Amino acid sequence: MLTSDIKAVLFDLDGTLIDSAPDLGAAADEMRTDRGMASIPLDRYRPMAGAGARGMLGVAFDITPDAMEFLTLREEFFVKYENRMLRNTLAFDGVPELIAALTFRGIPWGVVTNKSARFTGPLTGAMPLFATAGAVVSGDTTPFSKPHPEPLFEAARRLGVDPAACVYVGDDERDIVAGRAAGMWTVAATYGYMGAQADVTLWQADATISFPMALLALLKRANKA
Repeated sequence: MLTSDIKAVLFDLDGTLIDSAPDLGAAADEMRTDRGMASIPLDRYRPMAGAGARGMLGVAFDITPDAMEFLTLREEFFVKYENRMLRNTLAFDGVPELIAALTFRGIPWGVVTNKSARFTGPLTGAMPLFATAGAVVSGDTTPFSKPHPEPLFEAARRLGVDPAACVYVGDDERDIVAGRAAGMWTVAATYGYMGAQADVTLWQADATISFPMALLALLKRANKA
């Protein structure tokens, strides 16, 4: 149950604020077609989009990070994704309205993602959605990445808000684990990339939302508590 002590909202990026699956999947699929392999439909890539290169290469080549050729394939994937990452990536329906409502109410907000700054910087810099973000913390901003809480602590420091007064919203179990470890209120976004196998009830999030603007309703109820 959210409380009236909430002062800021932090979000995961891919699968929570933006739908980057079309560009992530296309980058991996291009690697297949470059090799004369058949194209794979986007709906095969989409559930694994939250796992980044690991997920995309797993779908495209049935490969895991411990494979000898993984690092070489990963860099090839990074280059292809870098060349197209703004082509078909959009905010999820309702996200611009949610961010506008937070900004109108003077509620600071930011992003904490495991995506590296190599991609996060250009992406958030090019999308007007992020103009009012008070913090953007990438996977390599601190020595740790989620599910470690340090990136969330860093975002809270940048916003000047106590972690206990923050909500963290994400579509992956590691987001909830990181948020809980940071002492934040956690919200699972079920409209993201969690995939068919995910059981969000096991994540122990404080709340779940099935569409972005539902977060605003949670915050409104909290402010009346």
